[in-house]
Amino acid sequence: MKPQQYPEQPAHIWTHFYNISQIPRPSGQEQAMRDYIIQLAQERQLTHQVDSTGNLLVWVPATAGSEQAPVVAVQNHLDMVTVKTGDKDHDFSRDPLTLQIDGPWLSADRTTLGADNGIGVAAALAMMTDPALVHPALELLFTVAEETGLHGALGFDTGMLRANRMINLDTEDWGEIYLGCAGGYGYEAHRQLHLKLPAPGLKAWTVHLKGLTGGHSGMQIHEQLGNANKLLIELLVDASDLTWQLSTLRGGIAHNVIAREASAVIMLDERQLDSWRTKLAAAKERWLSYLPAVDHQLEWVFCAITVDQPLVLGRADTEGVLDLISILPHGAQSYSLQQPADLVDLSCNLAVVKVANGELRLQASVRFFNDQQTVALKQAIESIFRSFNLVWDKILDYPGWNPNFDSPLVARTQKLAELLTGQPVALKAIHAGLECGILVSKKPSMDVVSFGPTIKGAHSPSERLLIETVAPFWQLVVLLLAELAADRA
Repeated sequence: MKPQQYPEQPAHIWTHFYNISQIPRPSGQEQAMRDYIIQLAQERQLTHQVDSTGNLLVWVPATAGSEQAPVVAVQNHLDMVTVKTGDKDHDFSRDPLTLQIDGPWLSADRTTLGADNGIGVAAALAMMTDPALVHPALELLFTVAEETGLHGALGFDTGMLRANRMINLDTEDWGEIYLGCAGGYGYEAHRQLHLKLPAPGLKAWTVHLKGLTGGHSGMQIHEQLGNANKLLIELLVDASDLTWQLSTLRGGIAHNVIAREASAVIMLDERQLDSWRTKLAAAKERWLSYLPAVDHQLEWVFCAITVDQPLVLGRADTEGVLDLISILPHGAQSYSLQQPADLVDLSCNLAVVKVANGELRLQASVRFFNDQQTVALKQAIESIFRSFNLVWDKILDYPGWNPNFDSPLVARTQKLAELLTGQPVALKAIHAGLECGILVSKKPSMDVVSFGPTIKGAHSPSERLLIETVAPFWQLVVLLLAELAADRA
């Protein structure tokens, strides 16, 4: 059910966005979303094709009088990040989102909203269904599995496209136009651990850190948000003077999300509970002294639990896990010398840590603009893995989109945006992986621009869309397409 005061204009965008929010679409499970678009295309006798990777391409003929204009591609991804708070009962593979209005913002009830990239998808669908729109021939490209490693774009054959100009609608700051993005690569590392019975007299307790904001590991990495993996390990290292043994450890959910929760099951001496509570309180006080305000809802859950036949790591393996997570890098590594100070050139996200069933597994991802700058960081990470006897695989590897300040498409978009808003519009690159980089690497002749309405908290349950930015965003789309429709090949 739509929330009260759900926006009504622009009608086509908001109708499609609501319908999209009711269709489950985790990465790798985009079939229902794809079917929704195919049905819209078939109702309008539009040609479409699904490639072997699962990407969908829909061809929309030019409006009358614009048949001679060069074809334009419009690109978005179908999937969404699936994150919820611990108290929310929600199955992303089955349940629709529950939308809610919070002042000027549209969000979802304790889950990600999927505005990344659902609002761009809704705009592309409005291009199919809004008869008032003037446009050249369009190639609407909807990719899959973007959020788990841009796999749809990596598997897409750009030979299917006639267009040499592309509009990407997957950036999240209205009033800014993007002409470049970071590349990335990632690691998944693992090793076996030795298990044994716990020492007599120790009891099972859980130490669970929650309440952090989490967020996008690229666009928000400069915000110095708390990483639950690093903070929990800091607490456990600080507790090395107490008697305890590690059973399991879990934190983080995906390579592109800053870990917002982490927990450990430990076997401890209950005579030391006061010491544990003192350390937990001291850690929280320490972190609140420097973490950003959005992370000040952090809290500990520290309680006894029942574990059947618990097994624990030996001392050497426990110390190894603590040392490993302590020294692995996380956060911004360097900043741009050309762009404002909040544009990160190189970063690392220690995304997922899991110790269970006698195995340690972790994921870490790196983002960059200049791949030459990654050499020392790669060497450092792989040296750490070797030193701790980990085996690793690359799970990501995609190119960046080098900024082209001479792009004719960017210049036209900037001019129209400034006429629309009446104020200067910044040209920026983004420290996140857009599919533009992959598609341009496959088709270097492609001239690309990216823009979108304002979205905050992407990849976290606090994801929200600033409603007032959607109408001008759509106006810019309308103006740009109309101008491109007047071109002649």
